[in-house]
Amino acid sequence: MEKNLQLARQMNIWAWAVTAAVLILVGMMRQVKIALPAGWDLSFLPPFHATLNALTAVVLMAAYYFIKQKNVKAHRRLIYVAIGLSVLFLLSYVAYHFTNPETLYGDANHDGILSSDEKAAVGGSRTFYLLLLLSHIALAAVILPFILFTFIRGFTGQVERHRRMAKWVFPLWLYVAVTGPVAYYMLMPYY
Repeated sequence: MEKNLQLARQMNIWAWAVTAAVLILVGMMRQVKIALPAGWDLSFLPPFHATLNALTAVVLMAAYYFIKQKNVKAHRRLIYVAIGLSVLFLLSYVAYHFTNPETLYGDANHDGILSSDEKAAVGGSRTFYLLLLLSHIALAAVILPFILFTFIRGFTGQVERHRRMAKWVFPLWLYVAVTGPVAYYMLMPYY
């Protein structure tokens, strides 16, 4: 058991380091733009991101189902898949945003500027979109280390601590996984 606790401590340090690196990258990606080589185009990535998030939501629901059935082995495998999908999403998302300009909700002429006519055309739906996006981004940032800590507790056999944490981490992770595709579909006409 002591060996597992030592491993958990080491993994917790890595979880904080990964969280810090991710937050720094996400903070930089809107300010720093990297030119792609001629002929390269990453515009296919936003629907890929939405798909990864949707798949994560489905996998999380399946993992929840299996743990309720006391099938720990299937639950564990699905959590590995959910984390893998989330890592793939994050890498792809950061790559896209470092290489592409931001897409604005309501920017019908795709000039990167939201005119008063464009704002008027989308009306209150822009406010709804921005609230959804803000909650998605804020919770994604806040929940990341807790997803990792919950995983670490399960991985290192701290079952009761894992359960207590998963009870509130799971619904927040699921919310982030579901609201990502919703935000994409709302933004899709403006890509």
